[in-house]
Formats: sequence, C-alpha cells, structure tokens
Amino acid sequence: MNAADRLIESTRELLWERGYVGTSPKAIQQRAGAGQGSMYHHFEGKPALARAAIERTAQEMSAKAEAQFQGAGSAKERLIAYLRRERDVLRGCPIGGLTQDPDVMADPLLRAPVTETLAWLRGQIADLVAEGVTNGEFDASLNPTQTATTIVAVMQGGYVLARAADDAALFDDAVAGILPLLGKFGER
Repeated sequence: MNAADRLIESTRELLWERGYVGTSPKAIQQRAGAGQGSMYHHFEGKPALARAAIERTAQEMSAKAEAQFQGAGSAKERLIAYLRRERDVLRGCPIGGLTQDPDVMADPLLRAPVTETLAWLRGQIADLVAEGVTNGEFDASLNPTQTATTIVAVMQGGYVLARAADDAALFDDAVAGILPLLGKFGER
C-alpha cells in the first residue's frame, strides 16, 4: 500500500473505533506509519481524509451487499443471503455507526456518503422486494419502499442491541424477526 492508502485505511479503522473527534491526525499518522508532510501532501486535512475513508468504507459495504443482491437465486434467496451474511456484529455497522457521530452528521461533506449509502441500500432492498412481489415470493400487499426501510432499521437496531449486550445473537434475533413480517417468506 502506498502512503495515501495507508492513511485512508488507518482513518477507516480509527473512525470505527473512536469516532471523528477521537481520530486525531497524529493517531492516523502513527497507525499509517506516515508523517505529517505525507498526510498533507495527499489530503487537505482531516476532513478530506475522513471523507476518503468514509467513501472507501461505503464502497466496500456496497460491494459486499451487491454480491448478494446480484447473486444467483430468487429475490427471496438473495435477500436471505444478504440478511444472513456473516458480519462483525459486535463492532457495529461501519456506516450506520457513523450516524451516531455528531461531528460526522454535522458536516455535510462527511454526512453525504453515509446518507447516500443508506439510501442506496434501501433502494436495492426495495428492488428485491418489488421483484419478489412480482414473482409471487412475497405478499402482494407489501410496499417495497416501506419494507426496505423497515429491514434497514431493524438491522441497524440489531447492531445496537448486540453491541449494548455484547451478544451477537441479538442481531441474529432481529434478522430472524424480519423474515415472517415479509409474508409468504417461509412458503415455496
């Protein structure tokens, strides 16, 4: 990895561990093994570096989700694959967790990739639900947009509950609780 990539990766890790305020330029440089001159050569400052780190996290998260959304199988099977995908639940969602960081949410530059990623996720899930409704896999009365919003909200809540109790099974319980709500989910 070159210095810019090391700085971005270090910032990603620190944002997830400590939040924006707790992620100092010095901590980033130390973790990246890069000097101050290198950091400011590649990035205008901490906000620009944090933006690059958040964008990379969003791209990685989206790529993992996309693999399930575009994989083989019916809409129902692809949605189940996404919901049950292995995650590091006790660390929390690297994008969803940023919504709890007041400094990230107060800065439009930092907030944008978080908002865009969660909107993209809701849209992808809504498309899967709509496809499943069309194919008779899900109950025809489901509203794809509302259902997608519910799924994302339950998953984010599952992360919170699991982290608070230090019990990943609570995330699994939240996901399991979504499945019957989709109607006809267990059929076929």
